[in-house]
Amino acid sequence: MKQKKRYSRLKRILIIVSTLIIIFFTYVEIVNRNSVNMSYRQKFLKAVYPAFVWWSNLKGSNTKKLSNPKATPVTSFYSLHDTLNDGTVLNFAQLKGKKVFLVNTASDCGYTGQYAALEELHQQYKDKLVMIAFPANDFGEQEKGDDHSIATFCKQNYGITFLLMKKSSVVKGAGQNEVYQWLTDPAKNGWNDQQPTWNFCKYIVDEEGKLRNFFGAAVEPMSKPVIAAIDT
Repeated sequence: MKQKKRYSRLKRILIIVSTLIIIFFTYVEIVNRNSVNMSYRQKFLKAVYPAFVWWSNLKGSNTKKLSNPKATPVTSFYSLHDTLNDGTVLNFAQLKGKKVFLVNTASDCGYTGQYAALEELHQQYKDKLVMIAFPANDFGEQEKGDDHSIATFCKQNYGITFLLMKKSSVVKGAGQNEVYQWLTDPAKNGWNDQQPTWNFCKYIVDEEGKLRNFFGAAVEPMSKPVIAAIDT
């Protein structure tokens, strides 16, 4: 009798677990019904993104916020230049008079779902804000693709229309992108030494070329602190 009860309990557990697995995989497919050429890992990450961000904020992971409304750069932000995904050189002198939002990105990250919110932010503020994404493979090797595949992934799955730079390194070292050298060196930007800690860290430069804000990866693009920094 006891053996029958154990078997019956195990059977119920297996049915419940199987049902939950089927529901979850169905949810993943529904979330990704418009996704194009995504790996299953990318589909999974897109589906669990809200839970991932919730958990990051619960733990206080990648949630740092820094600001300095007074510091003046030593080296002009507008002296910088970098290469766009299509090979065109972008001289930052062209960005004068607008806020600039800079974010290091990756296609296989738990935060990749932020591409949708970044595009939303870009559309909402494109008259006063220039959004620039810097794909990088520095964290967890989560951006292994080449420039063409990165651009295709971003446009097909998130419809991004903001500026996308050529893949580079954003972390401190001999090969660090020149823009990120400026963003993370107080001797250049005037105050900040905060390096990106993971994919999707965010920096905001104001209309006068002064670095004003840093937001960690888990701080969502459409969150109140980010919006407040743009509206200030």
